[in-house]
Parts: sequence; C-alpha cells; structure tokens
Amino acid sequence: MRATVLVRPKQGILDPQGEAVGSSLRHLGFEVGDARVGRVIDIELGQADADSARADVDRMCRQLLANPLIESYEIELHA
Repeated sequence: MRATVLVRPKQGILDPQGEAVGSSLRHLGFEVGDARVGRVIDIELGQADADSARADVDRMCRQLLANPLIESYEIELHA
C-alpha cells in the first residue's frame, strides 16, 4: 500500500513562499488570489489493512512530517 501526504500551512499562518508565488503569477499576467505552497510526501507502506495504514501515517504526520501547530495535512491511501 502507498500513502500520499499533503502538508500545507494552516489558514492564517504566514506563507512567504506562497506570497512570492502569487506575486510572481500576478506579474506574469495571471489573475490569482491567494497562493499557498505545501509539500507532498509519498510513502510505501508494509500494511495491507487500510485502517492500520492510515493510523500509522497519521502518527508519522503528528510526530515528524507536519508541525501540527502551523500545518495541516491530508492523507490519501492507494492500494
């Protein structure tokens, strides 16, 4: 099983990289509002059970992959 984790800054948290991307896009002539920059983490898992895999990935996110004070995360599982 494979997991994809999307980590991004929470709403209201300063995102200088997102601001730079949004500004650059506007300078290039694109009409964009807010831009947020996050990261994608793909993980190969040993579990076949989706519930167990999701629980493990959630623990990984809380312990290492995301800072829960300033970042949110989404988990997608792929068979």
